[in-house]
Amino acid sequence: MSNLARFNPFSEMMEPFTDDFFKSLALRPVFRLAEGEPQMRLDLTEDDKNFFVKAEIPGVKKEDIKVSVDGNQVSLRAEVKKETEEKEGSKVIRSERYYGSVARSFTLGEGVDPTVSTAKYEDGVLQLTLPKKPNGHAKQLKIN
Repeated sequence: MSNLARFNPFSEMMEPFTDDFFKSLALRPVFRLAEGEPQMRLDLTEDDKNFFVKAEIPGVKKEDIKVSVDGNQVSLRAEVKKETEEKEGSKVIRSERYYGSVARSFTLGEGVDPTVSTAKYEDGVLQLTLPKKPNGHAKQLKIN
């Protein structure tokens, strides 16, 4: 009878609020939301002959976007360089710089023909047309 246990009347009520619950509410670094930081959101659609990708990459120059296609693997990479400076006469009041990059890779269900693929970047939206590589049609084998 030497093992005594303390009774906590609120223990059952607090069970849903264990450490795991509070970990999901952890604060993320504020700098991730900094102005000018590139974000990349994708829309992927397809028809019988092509895959279509729309990627939102605001604030990036067309020269700083790299797209690579290897079989059915597609990789997008963009770099942003932003510098602002405010002056009063010859005195610098504020100077900010931001250099960052964002990348996305994904695998498609079929191979892509990179020789006829097209890419267009306008108003912060990258549009890719990726024709499916003709693999030949399904063939039924004759059993001997």
